[in-house]
Amino acid sequence: MNNATKRGFWLRLYQTYGLTGPVSLVLGVAFLLVPLLPGEFPTIVAAEILILGLFAMSFNLIYGYMGQITFGHAAFFGVGAYSTALLMRALQSPVGQVGYLDFFLSLLIAMPVSALCALVVGYFCVRLTGIYFALLSLAFGELLYYLVFSWYSFTKGDDGIQGIMPPGIFSEVVNYYYLVLIVVAGCTVLLWRITNSPFGYTLRMIRDNQRRAVFLGINVRLVMLANFVLAGAFAGVAGALWGPFQRSVSPFLLGWVQSGMAVFMSLIGGAGFLTGPLVGSAIYTFLNAYITQFTVYWPLTIGLIILFLVLYLPGGVLSLLDKRLSPLKHHDYLPEDAAPEAARSGESS
Repeated sequence: MNNATKRGFWLRLYQTYGLTGPVSLVLGVAFLLVPLLPGEFPTIVAAEILILGLFAMSFNLIYGYMGQITFGHAAFFGVGAYSTALLMRALQSPVGQVGYLDFFLSLLIAMPVSALCALVVGYFCVRLTGIYFALLSLAFGELLYYLVFSWYSFTKGDDGIQGIMPPGIFSEVVNYYYLVLIVVAGCTVLLWRITNSPFGYTLRMIRDNQRRAVFLGINVRLVMLANFVLAGAFAGVAGALWGPFQRSVSPFLLGWVQSGMAVFMSLIGGAGFLTGPLVGSAIYTFLNAYITQFTVYWPLTIGLIILFLVLYLPGGVLSLLDKRLSPLKHHDYLPEDAAPEAARSGESS
């Protein structure tokens, strides 16, 4: 493949799928090759990036596409994590092992449980918008956090649930990493389909002009509730992957600090793009993993990064890239070797 063909491929990818196409392809190849790096640490960091990236993308369904911010989204991440952990513990054999079928069943249960939880919370939250939506979601998130924290007989309280071991081959870091990669890639495709469906464009209309959506006969509350449930379900999938990855879960997974992480990642990567939160997760998690080895001032570091982004890159990192590439959106690709021929054709006509 010569240089002109390569440029044509990337240009067509960008023109067809926007920035999501080339960014997804680059990230996909990079994540596939991570286990080839020496040592297990890069693979562990990459798995964390993928799981938290999926969590942040689920948050962005509410923030980036629906135009409402929530500070309680981690509740669904934590509910998914606890659903998987509790079922795995219940299905464990006397020697503490869980079979493959039981393991996958435990992962699958997280999505409907988180969706059901989001349905109950969302029923109340979608009746409000703006700061009231944010505060109500925060209140429900803290309520669930306190419930998990206090119900010691069922959730083990602040001790959390320890020893969540995936079975057989998935106890190896690389194998579990590829399982995470497959699940996150599948969820990203589903999210892309959702956000580019008529439902996704309805969400954008509600975000941009809710009154006009009502005027056109759209049941705004119902659409917002459906989106809230979808976001909760995808957050639950991310939480389900988190427990076996960390071998434990704790109530802090449901707290407002965890919710704030999704906000940071979306802002860093770009909330206006499907893969923006995943890029933000890569930057945030990478910096957290490596900077904390040299300094204890991680909160100060991430605070300065957020300050810089708000002042100079309000649309996130991908917005800068998209701004530079946007002139090419309607550019007709012409291979270099075809240019003289085209020029001669133009002269003869």
